[in-house]
Formats: sequence, structure tokens, C-alpha cells
Amino acid sequence: MEQESTATESPRPQSNMRLVAVAATAVALLGISIPFVWQSQEVPTLSAAQAPAPVASHDATPAGGAGEDPGACMANAKPANMDFTMKDLDGQNVSLSSYKGKVVLLNFWATWCGPCKAEIPGFVELQEKYQGQLVIVGFSVDDTAEKARAYATLYKMNYPILLGEGREDVQDAYGPIWGIPASFIISKDGRVCRKHLGIAPKAVFEKEVVALM
Repeated sequence: MEQESTATESPRPQSNMRLVAVAATAVALLGISIPFVWQSQEVPTLSAAQAPAPVASHDATPAGGAGEDPGACMANAKPANMDFTMKDLDGQNVSLSSYKGKVVLLNFWATWCGPCKAEIPGFVELQEKYQGQLVIVGFSVDDTAEKARAYATLYKMNYPILLGEGREDVQDAYGPIWGIPASFIISKDGRVCRKHLGIAPKAVFEKEVVALM
């Protein structure tokens, strides 16, 4: 069900989401610089007894179905709620359920989000490379159609952009989402196999979507 917004609508409470996006940018820059600092230091050799135990991933234990890469989907993967219809940049109604049968990368983003901008070139490349097998869906959380359309043109976004202004129901279905970018990788059979709350490299997204194809 769609919700319509009006011109007299009060300002949207997006301050927390914007703050998280700024923090994500700082963390991403820190993550890029750490390896160079680390490489300049001498790392002592540890014996097998001294070596630290491996740390478990936050994603949970993966489990695969028939013919599926065992590492492709989390063991506790839940069905994705795709029973939503939204407007695209041309004002046409688009249902998320229409993408079933393909791998879907659902990305929550906004034009004001710096980390979101950093992910876009990778998404463009992945959409072009795996066209027909992968659908990247950009869910613009609070932009107007005009602003999102201009941004999509500027950055040559070659994948569907859906307008999420006033559609907190969609965010709630995949959340809680406290900040963006937030990305959810959905398998052909409609399970949320992976999620990234924050910026992630193109190589990580590619590895995860290919494992589901």
C-alpha cells in the first residue's frame, strides 16, 4: 500500500540517519588507512599455541541448499518481505515481488549520504556485468523524485531507483535501519542471505551475489 506525502508535511526525522552516515564515512577512511600503518610495523611470529583463536563472523553460520554454495546464505536466513509497491523515478508503480527469481541487492540510500555515493560506481559495474541474473534496487529513503532523478543521471545509475519518501513501512520490514547505506542481498527463492549495515566494498558484494546465482 502506498502512502502519499503532502507539501505541508513536517520535516522528516532523518538527523540520526545522517549522523550515522557521517560516522560510517569516518570509519571507512580509518579502515583504509589502518593496513598501511600496520604494514610499516614489524609483526612478531607467533607459535601455534600463541596464535589467537579465530573470531566468528557476525553473519551467523552459513548453510546451503541443493546446488547452492554452502557459504552463500546465512543459516538463519529469513524470507524477505517483498510485498511492497512503490513509485520509480518515472512515477510508475513497481512491486518488489516482480524481481523474484533473480538475485536482488536491495540498497537503502539517499543523495545526501556520502558513503552511499562511494558505493554507487561498484553497483553500476555489478549491474552491467551480471545483467539478467542480478537486480540492484536502490531505495531512496527520503529524496524527491526530481532530486533522485538528477542524481541517478549524474552518476549513471543503471538500476531501478524506487522512492521511499514516507515509506517507513519498507524500512521497518528490513530493519531496524538506524543509518544508511544499508544493503540486503536476497536469494532467488526470496531469502535475506546477507546484510550490510554500513558501507561495503564492491568485491564483497560481488562474491556474495555470485554465490547465489
